[in-house]
Amino acid sequence: FPGGSTTMTDPPSTDEHTGPVWFIRTALSWALLLAVLAVGTVVILVPAVAGAERFTVLTGSMEPTYPPGTLIVVRPAEEDQLRVGDAITYQLKTGETTVVTHRIVAASQNTMGERSYTTQGDANDAPDAKPVIAEQVRGKVWYSIPYLGYVNNWLTGQHRAWVIGAGLSVAQRLRGNTL
Repeated sequence: FPGGSTTMTDPPSTDEHTGPVWFIRTALSWALLLAVLAVGTVVILVPAVAGAERFTVLTGSMEPTYPPGTLIVVRPAEEDQLRVGDAITYQLKTGETTVVTHRIVAASQNTMGERSYTTQGDANDAPDAKPVIAEQVRGKVWYSIPYLGYVNNWLTGQHRAWVIGAGLSVAQRLRGNTL
């Protein structure tokens, strides 16, 4: 304006990148991201690299070691690696997809050199009725993660895509950004 002076100031910033609230949101965002990456590594990457398979415990036969909802990771094992006391996952019938995870309580070998295993659930009072032959064994339990089996069962197809999108959105919002 002629004859006068005015001072123009910028409007206050709405995208503040300092202060305790920003720091907490940023720390939570990174912690969430690192937790998701750690779980993904343990559940997806490590088994894939090792040639292992993931299964979810559905019954209480292996409690308290593997309660229902536990995600177990099973690594292939040769016959000579299986010992009494090992928890193994095996097919109920050779060549079929239905599997059980129980512990080897006895091993035997017939006159032709073929091995078989007597198994029993930790919570069961008696051994399983039918012995398990080597061809039925998918592998030995490598490690387990309680409760993650429920998530593994739920996260299939459409659910997985929805959860990944929601997780990315939450992480972005915690960081103070919008998609």
